[in-house]
Amino acid sequence: MNANSAEFVRTAPQPEVCAVDNPPVGLCDLFKIGIGPSSSHTIGPMKAAGFFLRNLGPRIAETHRLVATAYGSLAWTGKGHATDRALILGLAGEQPEEIDPDRVDQKLAEIVRSKELILPGNRTIHFDAGTDIVFDTTRSFERHPNAITFEALDARGNRLHEELWFSIGGGFVERFGAGRVTAQTAALPFAYVSAETLLALGHASNLSIADMVLANEMCRRTERDTEIAIDRITNVMLGCIERGLNKEGPLPGGLKIKRRAKGLYEKAEAARLANDREGSHAFNHVSAFAIAVNEENACGGRVVTAPTNGAAGVIPAVLRYYRDFCRRTTRQGTHAYFLAATAIGAIIRRNASISGAEMGCQGEVGSAAAMAAGGLAAALGGSNSQVENAAEIALEHHLGMTCDPVAGLVQIPCIERNAFGAVKAINAASLALHGDGTHRVSLDQAIETMRQTGRDMHAKYRETSRGGLAVNVPEC
Repeated sequence: MNANSAEFVRTAPQPEVCAVDNPPVGLCDLFKIGIGPSSSHTIGPMKAAGFFLRNLGPRIAETHRLVATAYGSLAWTGKGHATDRALILGLAGEQPEEIDPDRVDQKLAEIVRSKELILPGNRTIHFDAGTDIVFDTTRSFERHPNAITFEALDARGNRLHEELWFSIGGGFVERFGAGRVTAQTAALPFAYVSAETLLALGHASNLSIADMVLANEMCRRTERDTEIAIDRITNVMLGCIERGLNKEGPLPGGLKIKRRAKGLYEKAEAARLANDREGSHAFNHVSAFAIAVNEENACGGRVVTAPTNGAAGVIPAVLRYYRDFCRRTTRQGTHAYFLAATAIGAIIRRNASISGAEMGCQGEVGSAAAMAAGGLAAALGGSNSQVENAAEIALEHHLGMTCDPVAGLVQIPCIERNAFGAVKAINAASLALHGDGTHRVSLDQAIETMRQTGRDMHAKYRETSRGGLAVNVPEC
């Protein structure tokens, strides 16, 4: 829906600013603070519902009924991914970055009990979630498998306004005919469209990937505000790990899965304190960190899309690995981690997709692992070539991974996959940092391979729960 961007290669340390039609997405586009369990099925629909309400304008005064219909992957796995809950909350005026997760159940119960929605302008209308939230598995749209229509009806049932929205992964949404809804962007000094372009820009300017991304971010906000944004994202991620490590009990849904992160962490700590070399490997801690985040996500807790909710545990787990297990960690290193990860995520999203409904899980956990690997390499002082190599290694070894959540819940195999993605990311960074940056397969080639694989993958393996583990594992 957007024209291709023109490549821009910097030829001097102080370049002219280059504007592009479709600039790289930024730090706060990829790392959104919201709630679980899904960025495409929860955060995206909630945002789209909010935009629809805003677009109603003066027609709010005539509106007597609102109907939201989910299609495709949203219909197949929507109830397990809390899409119905997200749509109700969005139509009630809630926003994912602001809503208190602890208030969600109470808010929903009030709406279901009263069968009323309070619209902007304090207008109250009748609302029955059983009839006004619809899951339609019979229809699909070419643009994206995650589609939603919103309708506003008057007192006689006549349609006042209708919109078609797509939730395209990572909390990004598009309105049909209106283009992508993202943060405002200005002309960028480093307008990269591929890893090859990014490396060329770095070679010409003698700047790191993190420095170039920071320069782009400063077109959106000041350097200090960008640092504050990274610190906030960091704190939310680490806070999510802590919450997950301190909670026990079952996860919601019918699978009766019990939280494991607390027990895993306690065993890892016990081995570390006992100086048990075999049992105290950092990867045991990393697995606990990743699982802690995704157990919180499964419970609808506060998480950061990284770049999606289904893959939200990888980047925080590797971040805490950097903080707890690497020498000479610094705040600047943490900032480099997120800035380099932003570049990698932006390239993947532009040239393939981060959506499980389009790419399978390779597009979610694979992308997260690539971002984390490249980010860790940058935080540890790796060259631009080593950062790109780390990302490529991590993505290459997630190629072909399907998305087949059992019972439509973001639990099996999703939670454990984050642990494996984090471990692979750390190993990929290590392999890249022990080399000189030269390698045979480029990140761009791995991304294109993922795109082709996702396109060829049967639809039942792309977040529909109609194939793979979802049909071979009996539901509890």
